[in-house]
This record gives sequence, structure tokens and C-alpha cells, in this order.
Amino acid sequence: MFTIMSATQDTFKSYMNTDIYAGKVEKKINPLHSDVVGIVGVAGDRVGYIIFATEKGPAEQIAKDLLMLDEADDEAINDAVGEVANNIAGVFKTKYHEQYGSVALGLPLVLSGRLRPMTDPPEQSTMDGSMSVQCKGVTIPFTTMDGRLHFRVMVYM
Repeated sequence: MFTIMSATQDTFKSYMNTDIYAGKVEKKINPLHSDVVGIVGVAGDRVGYIIFATEKGPAEQIAKDLLMLDEADDEAINDAVGEVANNIAGVFKTKYHEQYGSVALGLPLVLSGRLRPMTDPPEQSTMDGSMSVQCKGVTIPFTTMDGRLHFRVMVYM
């Protein structure tokens, strides 16, 4: 948990010179509507996912800051969210490896829609456009002091 917090803070500070603050960690993954979601698979001594989720406004600002753009279209937003998720996972991999063992990362996947925990059996069909994720994990909300950026990082391992 602390490794992923640090990886997220390091990513925003290094790539966008932005200080972000972690909120109260939830030891579960709740249903969450997000306009843009970046997912990176983790394999090795531990297996799971790192999920970066935010709404379109913060995603657009992240794209502008990260890619140094005046305006960000959907392609730039998707690229930036994928890049942020990938960088958080990369920093996590480096820090995790030093402390716990080997970790390999998959390519980032960028999606949009509602995240909901997987249930057994499923409570609703995925025909509603939602994505099911394992419900064992943590959700960490992040924000800037001025509230201009806010997002969640979820970890299932």
C-alpha cells in the first residue's frame, strides 16, 4: 500500500512537477464511475493489477500537464492516462523489487466506464458497459491541494 502511494506521488512529482496527497485508503474496491481508466497487469512473485481511474476533467488536465499541450483531445487523454498508469506501475516495480522480489509488468490498457467489484455469482450483467474487477484490493484516493486533480489508484494483488 505504501509502495503504491509513493510510486504515485513520485510519478506526479517527476513528470508533472505536481504534489499530490493520498486520502484514506479503502481496503476494498467499490463501484466507481470513471471516464478514463488505465490498467497495468503485474506478474512475478505477486500477480495483480494497478488501476488508475479518473473523470474526464482531471484526465484532460493530466494530459495537458504531462504532454505539455494547450488542448487535449481524446487520443491525448488516453495516451496520458496510459502513460501515468504505466509510470506508476514502473516506479512500483522498481520499489517493490528492491523490497520484495521480482515483478513484471504488462502493457497499459486504457478503457472508460464504470468499475464494479466482481461478485460470485455476478449481480448484474456486464451488458451495462461496466467492467468487473476483483474486489479484494485497496483503493487510494489522491488529490492536489487545490483540488484541480483528483483520481483513484486501485491495487489488486
